[in-house]
Amino acid sequence: MDNQKLYIHYGCGQCAPKEWKNFDVSPTLRIQKTPVLGWLLKKSLGQVFDRNVQYGDVTKGLPGIKENTADGVYCSHVLEHMSLADFRVAIANSYKMLKPGGRFRLIMPDLKVLVDDYITDKEKGDPEASVRFIKRTLMAMEERPKDLKAVSKLAYGYLNHLWLWDTESTINELEKVGFTKIRQAEFNDSEDEMFKLVENPKRFELCVKLEAIK
Repeated sequence: MDNQKLYIHYGCGQCAPKEWKNFDVSPTLRIQKTPVLGWLLKKSLGQVFDRNVQYGDVTKGLPGIKENTADGVYCSHVLEHMSLADFRVAIANSYKMLKPGGRFRLIMPDLKVLVDDYITDKEKGDPEASVRFIKRTLMAMEERPKDLKAVSKLAYGYLNHLWLWDTESTINELEKVGFTKIRQAEFNDSEDEMFKLVENPKRFELCVKLEAIK
């Protein structure tokens, strides 16, 4: 960590800088971390995680992370994959992990953008407007899963979106758990430059993007 500071990135996927504590809840990671089985299946897993990634579910508490210890917490395109109840637990746990004055930055798809595009398409008379809207929300099922791999992905809920948010509703939820100084964030605009190690400009496009302080 930078000068013994602690930075936590959950739902990290393939972005796992050594300066951060990186966690992911992917079943693939759990298999990869399993002795023998992970080695045997490594070639068939499809997604191989860096050694710097630990298995951890923020809704259950991240392993080894105590309350009031983190200087920064970050998640990008993670919270929309949670149910409403789990989303609320996740942001509450993010708040608890942070030191007073610590920063939480989050990015996720913006429901308003999707709705506005749907309305625009409808006004143009596009007969595919509703189909396109539902597909873009990733909250529906085009085909029922038939094989074991597809069923397992659906069961873990790490591909489809379970709940979508706009900026105002997200701010409201953050305020409820105690966050203050909530503002719309832009790529690499945090006063804490450690966030530059985990941010990707493409992930900020057409999204809810907020920074909040404990």
